Amino acid sequence: MTTARAIRLHAFGGPEVLQLETVELPPPAAGEVEVRQTAIGFNYIDVYQRKGIYPLPSPTGLGHEAAGVVEAAGLGVTDLKVGDRVAYINAGIGAYADRRVLPAEKLVPIPANVTDEEAAALIFKGLTAQYLVRKTHKVAPGDIVVVHAAAGGVGQILSSWAKALGAFVIGTAGSPEKCAIAKAAGCDVAIDYSKDGWVEEVIAATSGKKARVVYDSVGRDTFLKSLDLIAPFGLMVLYGAASGPVEPFNTEVLNKKGCLFLTRPSIFPHNADVATLRENAADLFEAVAKGWVKASIGARFPLADVAAAHQAAEARATTGAILLVP
Repeated sequence: MTTARAIRLHAFGGPEVLQLETVELPPPAAGEVEVRQTAIGFNYIDVYQRKGIYPLPSPTGLGHEAAGVVEAAGLGVTDLKVGDRVAYINAGIGAYADRRVLPAEKLVPIPANVTDEEAAALIFKGLTAQYLVRKTHKVAPGDIVVVHAAAGGVGQILSSWAKALGAFVIGTAGSPEKCAIAKAAGCDVAIDYSKDGWVEEVIAATSGKKARVVYDSVGRDTFLKSLDLIAPFGLMVLYGAASGPVEPFNTEVLNKKGCLFLTRPSIFPHNADVATLRENAADLFEAVAKGWVKASIGARFPLADVAAAHQAAEARATTGAILLVP
């Protein structure tokens, strides 16, 4: 029986609860493959789950996304073979490991023009951006789009993809340095939302025209103010809560601000079956091939130093994607 190094949680709390352990892996059963992981992605949902905000059974692993190489295949697996490079986002909690046995139908082949690290950095964040610009709101030429946290992993991909689709993109970020990163990612304008008056700055950037859509992964610190940035009948997309959950509010506000629409989407329903997942991944990788989307890797941490990765993420001390290296 193969062994693997994996991060396990026996209690929820701070980064110190993340424990590196040796676990046994059974051989792949029918429909499964064993993957030697080469790069593991980090997503802020990992923090929420580590803290117990998004409940998990205990003890548990952690992590949703990784890339690697197929090392063995079980009976009935015909679409993957030993040596294939693959990535995944929703194959069960536990991506923080150097090896896993996974259902073959949960895996996406990595094309030759994408490295393992790029795939691990892009698969969750890129598929998040994909549903945001293709499905939640189909970004069209001439759209005014606001992207909060535009220097972050999803923010950079979302900004560059929306720009490639013809939008005028206003990014926000929490410092001048992060605003520079947002501009480099494709934002036409980048505004520091840590300063007073940022709402007025956003509106001034378009000579008073308001946005067709606001993409907000920050949550509590930006949500209510963002409603003032949206044109009548426009859309507020809340897809994260890095600053904390949005406080309850009177939905009549949406009427008074211009009959606004509000949605709270997430990645997993948008990739719920293998055909849809692989179709969306193909769309993402095509955007990479066109140069619309690039993997921005902001930091790498050894798997054993996963606590430091979580600390850096919570302190907002990084830009771009965080990778764990087995």
